[in-house]
Amino acid sequence: MLALFGCSAGPEQIPTVKAPFALALPAHFSPPNLPEDSPMTAAGIELGRRLFYDPILSADSSMACASCHLPERAFTDGRSLAVGIKQRQGRRNALSLANAAYQYKGLFWDGRSASLEEQALIPVEDPNEMGHDWKAVEEALRRHPAYPAWFIEAFGIADTSELTRQLAAKALAQFERTLISADSKYDRVMQGDGAFTELEERGRQIFFDTSEELPQGECGHCHTPPLFTDQTYMNNGLDEAPELASFHDKGRGEATGQYYDNGRFRVPSLRNVSLTAPYMHDGRFATLEEVIEHYNQGGHPSENVDPKIRKLHLADIDKQALIAFLGTLTDSSFVNNPELDDPF
Repeated sequence: MLALFGCSAGPEQIPTVKAPFALALPAHFSPPNLPEDSPMTAAGIELGRRLFYDPILSADSSMACASCHLPERAFTDGRSLAVGIKQRQGRRNALSLANAAYQYKGLFWDGRSASLEEQALIPVEDPNEMGHDWKAVEEALRRHPAYPAWFIEAFGIADTSELTRQLAAKALAQFERTLISADSKYDRVMQGDGAFTELEERGRQIFFDTSEELPQGECGHCHTPPLFTDQTYMNNGLDEAPELASFHDKGRGEATGQYYDNGRFRVPSLRNVSLTAPYMHDGRFATLEEVIEHYNQGGHPSENVDPKIRKLHLADIDKQALIAFLGTLTDSSFVNNPELDDPF
């Protein structure tokens, strides 16, 4: 969610209150790697939650982080392309923030930010998102009747002059690390609680290529559990490109400057995927049926299309089974958790 650092001090240089908060994690989830310089605290998380839902970060007070990351949609927005202030259209689809604590290989569709703290600064100054200026945001937070006290509680700052964008980014990152989604039907069945329906089990076997009698879906190679993403960047054959320079959106190549990365995008997590339509970096597919048919047809050719993109020869029952299995990745407790909702 939120320009690369615009002043001399980065988030890693800001002192914090050492009162760690322990994430509640299920047994099948390992603890995430947390930055040593930014321990999670109850006060820091609550401050981040308030900032996440507060339109004070936008130039006209019309947009909050939550405007594009709605809890009921697994922290996406239901739009093909994100929409910012004054109804300005963004370039890409809003990614889910579920399990953001585990995203170690870059944020955004192109991976241009290395950490949640770094990423949290960007939307505020993006003209198509919040269209604001961080200096103005800092002043607004310092003048606010409540935020100075909340920052003092969270970070132990001495006075409002120490209330900075870097601390705001740390607080936002702390809150985002609490967005753990790990209680779907899939999780429960894998832990021995309940069973898949016949159709869901057929879909699971196609997804993970575990049956010699069913077609291979080739899904689990990139969408690996428990996160259902391998966090790589790939060209999944969305567009035909006679040469890699011809991609309209160069994706990962825009971030790395590497020619062979053009047309590659983050492999998104499939957790809660039934709630996060439309799909792909540009939201081109309105339904899971359209997504599956894209892969079934084998995509479009280009020099760096992933070799796993090939015709799948799925029958209608196989497509239905895949959709049924994907439905087991919905975590109702996550999208309905009041501790992650608007605090105002």
